Amino acid sequence: MTELENLATALDGQLADVDAAYAAAYPGDTVARQPVHTVYVAADRYDAETVSRWGAEALGTLDAHISGSSDLAAVIGIEPEIADAVLPLVRAKLRNEPIEDLRIDFEDGFVQRGVTDRDRDEDEHCARAAAALAAAPGVTPFAGIRMKSFEASTRHRGLRTLDAFIAALTEKNSLPDGFIVTLPKVTAPEQVRAMITMCEYLDRTYSLPAPLGFEIQIETPQSICGPDGTAAVATMIRAAEGRCTALHYGTYDYSAACGIAAEYQAMDHPVADHAKATMQVAAAGTGVRLSDGSTNRLPVGPEDDIRAAWGLHARLVDRSLRRGFYQGWDLHPAQLPTRFAATFAFYRRSLPVAGARVAAYLDPGKSSGYLDEPATARALASFLLRGHACGAITDADISGHAGVGLGELIALRASGAVQ
Repeated sequence: MTELENLATALDGQLADVDAAYAAAYPGDTVARQPVHTVYVAADRYDAETVSRWGAEALGTLDAHISGSSDLAAVIGIEPEIADAVLPLVRAKLRNEPIEDLRIDFEDGFVQRGVTDRDRDEDEHCARAAAALAAAPGVTPFAGIRMKSFEASTRHRGLRTLDAFIAALTEKNSLPDGFIVTLPKVTAPEQVRAMITMCEYLDRTYSLPAPLGFEIQIETPQSICGPDGTAAVATMIRAAEGRCTALHYGTYDYSAACGIAAEYQAMDHPVADHAKATMQVAAAGTGVRLSDGSTNRLPVGPEDDIRAAWGLHARLVDRSLRRGFYQGWDLHPAQLPTRFAATFAFYRRSLPVAGARVAAYLDPGKSSGYLDEPATARALASFLLRGHACGAITDADISGHAGVGLGELIALRASGAVQ
């Protein structure tokens, strides 16, 4: 061996631990589908018909208040030619898949008024909701529950509901693929480690087919900045030992905890942007997904109020997408039309250029006006595949603009080149 080869071998040994630690901490982005939204439905209001009701109400509201594609363009601020393509896609989405990710809520949305035995009431709703979910398998691509937090006052109740819900689903052999638990109001990495202990118990007790995963809701300043000044959210991701699937921003709890007046609590407030930027850096390369929060300005009431709320919602959805947050929360059926319209417009607006750049990257004989490196090519492929997964982009769109099929696009996303 040459002296340089000996040096290279020595450096391999010197850096072996660092290489292994980096690979474990940053396995890369997952290629599994990510939903464009999560819909939270209070456990006491959820039943097997909830998804179809939401879709019908959303479609009815859209048809009652949008006269056509030019009207849609005016209300949500998109180009008329894009609205022409988007409106029929949105209608089809509301008929066929109105909710991508369903979260049955046993936390803030689950309000027990006039109940004398709160534990018995929650037990009953837990059993009924689990039975309803089992009765409608696959009605949404993703589903799960939001349990109560690991704060001392709610910890035991949260564990009891989670255990009972998993028990009821496994008894019926109907735990959905990719079933996810949302852990709210996390304030310390130790709570994440405690959730790992609970997940291990559930895996073992109910012989789950795959390790149970969970989302961490970023709703407290302590989850962004720890008492020592470090980014606590990064420590939480490491503490999750690969079980954390996503970080979800909680608009209103976080804003209130930072002292923001109710009128100004919003997804685009500077405190929200700071928290989400920290989340984004902490999650980069870890395979942990990001979700933005919600707007509580609902499209209800008089015509002008509905259209104003739609305009706000669409603008916020587009803003999140442009900042790399490909998922958000929806709180009401009437928010679904603008969730999908703004999302579909985002993908279709960039489709021609993204497709041309992919085509030029794969074929040096073509020109797109860009000189793209492998990392950017993978990002372009990921963009097109995200749009395809949610229904904004069709197979024909990909073939027509990029000149490749889905298989080639998947290969490009995975490796940077078609093999």
